[in-house]
Amino acid sequence: MTAGPLLIAALSGRMLAASARRAGFQPLVVDCFGDEDTIEHAVALRTLPSAFTRGFDADELITALQEMVGQSQPDRASPLPLVLGTGFECEPQVIAALSQHFRLCACDATVVTRCKDPRALFPILGELGIVHPETRLEPPVDAAGTWLSKRIGGSGGTHIFRYEPGRKHHPHRYYQRELTGELISATSLIGDDGQAFAFTRSWLSPSHACPFRFGGITGHIELDEDLEARIVDVCVSLTPRLGLKGLVSFDFVIVDGEAHLLEVNPRPGASLDILEDATGTLFTAHVNSFLGGEAIGHLSRNWRPRPQAAAYAYADAGDLVIPQMDWPEWVSDRPPAGRTIPASFPVVTVHASADDPDTAEQVCRVRAREIIDMLYRTTGNIGNPSHDN
Repeated sequence: MTAGPLLIAALSGRMLAASARRAGFQPLVVDCFGDEDTIEHAVALRTLPSAFTRGFDADELITALQEMVGQSQPDRASPLPLVLGTGFECEPQVIAALSQHFRLCACDATVVTRCKDPRALFPILGELGIVHPETRLEPPVDAAGTWLSKRIGGSGGTHIFRYEPGRKHHPHRYYQRELTGELISATSLIGDDGQAFAFTRSWLSPSHACPFRFGGITGHIELDEDLEARIVDVCVSLTPRLGLKGLVSFDFVIVDGEAHLLEVNPRPGASLDILEDATGTLFTAHVNSFLGGEAIGHLSRNWRPRPQAAAYAYADAGDLVIPQMDWPEWVSDRPPAGRTIPASFPVVTVHASADDPDTAEQVCRVRAREIIDMLYRTTGNIGNPSHDN
């Protein structure tokens, strides 16, 4: 596909918009936040703040997207491509509605349901003999060992907590035996011309209320050859059964050298932030995979990344009012001055690149602490600590 205008919809559209810009596209974005750098990357932007708490409403989202197209592309006859990010995992019906109006550069509603509904995914894992934690739809009766309660279609880790016997069961949750190990993800690009992989390592930033809160992610890690081969085999066997296409990720926990599959994310995830290169090669390949262009061929010729890491910085010392800031260049998802970030919520994303992944991660962890210290020190509005560390 020739780079041109396209649509992006996500809870936060900054990552996709930045990648699209690097690739030469002109992104028209709908998201919940309207951060400063999202505005910089987007040709046009609409914000739907309520979607962050209640999810996207299909009619509202379609209207916002169509209004942007009408204003920026008034003579457009054919529908624009639409790239989807976070926010649709638990709402496949919204994806189905969007597909009636736009050229969807995203896995369709059926694929998303197959990946994110445990009633669909885990029987497939059992049929294929794929190792995964014991998973139940009803609360564990014996409660032997530690079990996790997870929201169906949840993302980011804030929806996960340890199950307490006797706690009321909610129909949109499922239960998984907790495993402790290294968190490894296989990011895969799937096109008509093949499938490629890159591997990332993530870490948690636990709080009292959210013990499995996402902390950060490191790219371009090297795995033991045998472990890597087994992970790739799992992903390759699942890809046709789930109907996956484009950029997706497979999340594993490694326990005693064994890879246990936790979930499949049928969309570009946080790994795009650290695996993308300066020319947006991954974004172009993702779009190509849905529009009939080269995906793997484009990747193999053009992808020139370097070791990177990214981390969320959280308002763990209390509510934070964003001051007027001259942000460091390694900060993204920059909220405008005057916005109040509730205690324990993410404030910004910080980035680091280095000659090796471990150094990039170390620098990134330091920067996450530095920017939060700087913000609280600048404003002096520490408030009531959240006690979440």
